[in-house]
Amino acid sequence: MSIKVWNYLAEYEAERADILDAVDTVFRSGQLILGRRVRDFEGAFAAYHGVPHCVGVDNGTNALVLGLRALGVGPGDEVVTVANTAAPTVVAIDAVGATPVFVDVHPETYLMDVDRIPEVVTERTKCLLPVHLYGQCVDMTALAGHASTHGLAVLEDCAQAHGARRHGRLAGTMGDAAAFSFYPTKVLGAYGDAGATITSTAAVDAALRRLRYYGMEDRYYVEATPGHNSRLDEVHAEILRRKLTRLDDYLTARRAIAARYAEGLVGTGLVLPALAEGNDHVYYLYVVRHPRRDTILTELAARDITLNVSYRWPVHTRKGFAHLGHRQGDLPVTERAADEIFSLPMYPTLTKAEQDLVVEALREVLAAL
Repeated sequence: MSIKVWNYLAEYEAERADILDAVDTVFRSGQLILGRRVRDFEGAFAAYHGVPHCVGVDNGTNALVLGLRALGVGPGDEVVTVANTAAPTVVAIDAVGATPVFVDVHPETYLMDVDRIPEVVTERTKCLLPVHLYGQCVDMTALAGHASTHGLAVLEDCAQAHGARRHGRLAGTMGDAAAFSFYPTKVLGAYGDAGATITSTAAVDAALRRLRYYGMEDRYYVEATPGHNSRLDEVHAEILRRKLTRLDDYLTARRAIAARYAEGLVGTGLVLPALAEGNDHVYYLYVVRHPRRDTILTELAARDITLNVSYRWPVHTRKGFAHLGHRQGDLPVTERAADEIFSLPMYPTLTKAEQDLVVEALREVLAAL
């Protein structure tokens, strides 16, 4: 049996009739761009989070870019974030002309070490960009305290944390705005690229809506600072609206899979995911750790079990970001983790039989090391 770290086919078969009906509904509507289905999804996603505003966009990267621009971040500004994240977090900062400034992470959870924020804040710092990594939230209470002290905006990167909570508050509701990706692998995934930015501030919402549509408020008339084409399409909006009604079911399934991993892998020598106090984890990824990571991946691949590393190269060490001037050793906790972490298969339709095969293979490989 071939097992991948992610697979959508079983989910598609289970939801196929609804997905195809969504597509047909849009195609028969006579409206393909920025119509009723986008508005309906935006309303539903905002309501799920208990905020008044949601702006659907074409992908998670632009959800970040537009979020930064709507918060007034631009050339000459600095944005504090982390280097153990997907490249789009930092690409978005670069895209608005700002400079990313990195802080290290907690060794157990790999989340931003918010206590380090004051060490890097300067007169140019404009925004804090915490990444709710792997499915759980950064310590937003402490982060908000630093933001208030220094007069900084907060944009949450929620690409990996749909439905996650900290002390009962949903990811995305604890800053000035929050960016979501609906890339197919996500907890709430589309069948292609899609994203959204949510906010409780009317002025930020208005800026987001202009920026995703060239800067226009009325058709063909650019009202303010030019934006670009970042529109969520009607088809993905309708698919996402329907899948949103099943989001809590997806979360229940992910947590059950995580619990089985925790039970099956205890005592193997793997470092299993740590849950930060106050967090409800949604397990977008189930990330484990071992000093002989690459050997383990090779042995499992030989058994037709394909796993993943998120992320093997911290952003500050990649050639494409060499202009930031960082060196190996600047973020020691992040760098050590990158050498040892890897992700196990995690998606709601992963069967118990498939998971048992993964656990059994891991136990055999680890016992032989």
